[in-house]
Amino acid sequence: MSPQLPAATSSGYNTPDSELESIVPVHPTAVRRPNYITVQSENTVYTDNHITAKYLNRGADVVVSDGQFTVLPTVKPYEFQTVRKVGNTGLMMIGMGGNNGSTLCATILANKHQMSWHTKEGVQQPNYIGSVLRASTVRIGTEPGTGKEVHIPISDVLPMVHPNDLVLGGWDISGLPMDKAMERAKVLDYDLQRQVKPHMALLGSPLPSIYYPDFIAANQEARADNVVPGSDKQVHLELIRADIRRFKAENQLDRAIIFWTANTERYSDIIPGVNDTADNILASIRNSHSEVSPSTLFAVAAILEGEPFVNGAPQNTFVPGVIALAEREKSFIGGDDLKSGQTKLKSVLAEFLVNAGIKPLSIASYNHLGNNDGHNLSAEPQFKSKEISKSSVVDDMVDANRLLYKPPVPGAKGKAAKGEHPDHIVVIKYVPAVGDSKRAIDEYYSEIFCGGRQTINIFNECEDSLLATPLILDLTILTELLTRVKYRGEGQSEFAPLHPVLSLLSYMCKAPLVKPGTEVVNSLGRQRNALESFLKACIGLEGNSDLLLETRIW
Repeated sequence: MSPQLPAATSSGYNTPDSELESIVPVHPTAVRRPNYITVQSENTVYTDNHITAKYLNRGADVVVSDGQFTVLPTVKPYEFQTVRKVGNTGLMMIGMGGNNGSTLCATILANKHQMSWHTKEGVQQPNYIGSVLRASTVRIGTEPGTGKEVHIPISDVLPMVHPNDLVLGGWDISGLPMDKAMERAKVLDYDLQRQVKPHMALLGSPLPSIYYPDFIAANQEARADNVVPGSDKQVHLELIRADIRRFKAENQLDRAIIFWTANTERYSDIIPGVNDTADNILASIRNSHSEVSPSTLFAVAAILEGEPFVNGAPQNTFVPGVIALAEREKSFIGGDDLKSGQTKLKSVLAEFLVNAGIKPLSIASYNHLGNNDGHNLSAEPQFKSKEISKSSVVDDMVDANRLLYKPPVPGAKGKAAKGEHPDHIVVIKYVPAVGDSKRAIDEYYSEIFCGGRQTINIFNECEDSLLATPLILDLTILTELLTRVKYRGEGQSEFAPLHPVLSLLSYMCKAPLVKPGTEVVNSLGRQRNALESFLKACIGLEGNSDLLLETRIW
């Protein structure tokens, strides 16, 4: 029998029910709209249980010979089947008591209880602004009479869990009760904290978490008062699995999303025979190998329990053995690293410049912040994980334009093997005084027409956790949805689940995890287009088209 943790340490097993009335209406981003859209088409069938849609995936095969490109258009038929019923869903966060975790819990409770609060700007209301699913729209067609485009919230395309319905729980190496954790974070306005505090207190303290000092900065040791004892990683694995099972059982959940929003870890060394295959990673856990990180342990626990795991930090949680294990168990994984501010803007601006025929020569990114994330990143091994995550964001855009950048040289070593690339540097500094208010400064230095130069400087100030928290919601909601979607291709008799690596989560991630052997797409526009097109495909609609042919012909 798996080891059990004492019931007294349980946390977040019940989000309190609201018995309050608000003086402000529900914000549009938090409104519930059941059965908002119906597609009337021979390609789309609705039953009580499923939405089944036929979709033609159009592409092209390209053959290059002696500099000549031969293009063969392709069409592959698919069917998608989506379960309509949204099951009871829980969110278990590793790092529940941190800035992101406490802010997420507090803001969900504020929305659920419709709390209004006062700032010097006036009365504020809870909302889900910053969530791409809850606060942005998708074009679904035009009105026949006027030709006016029609947009609907993305969350209405398919049945999705409402954030207010998430059951909250999780782990943290700090045992501070959730109301005190919110105060420690210093993210939310005082008047909101004052009102939500009693409800946060009902969440209790986080469950004890896994703490291996070698993987996070030494400055985090003072917070580590709520850790699972011992050093036997197999025992730790079984404890985490037991936590997940108990959380699901006590809350009668159909699904629990396991989400890493804890400290950035150092990179794990990839060692043949240790973490390169599914069997090897399991054996390394049994042997308590030093290169098995806490995040990898949580990921393996979720995979073995059949629950999705999302990595919201930059470390290489998904070593090859973990990906192989997810494929073998057909259990969903996704990540890496929340893309909230500087990197999101970079994935837009770098693409804009390259697509405009302008050649970025260097991109210098500097930022400083004073929250605990910044404190942890002040240690070199943890910063290195973040640097790697932030630095790869322009790679695919450069690879797509070899008119501007020299291609890789076959057989070469060093820079020539990768091809020409902009100089790219990332700096992060810890400045306690600014707290959660992060400052980011970027310089884009580019070559323009006939030897000219252009410099673009951007200064961005933002509350880090208030940008990151909606992304946690988006990743959780989208992951739950994707567990209910199956597909079948031509010649397949049965519907099958999607590939375990959920690359559709890429829009929210700095370093997107993709199916082994496929290319990473960092372009924010392409990531968004892929997400919209997939959701539309699931209801039998064609992907996004800005051709607008009817406006360009007689």
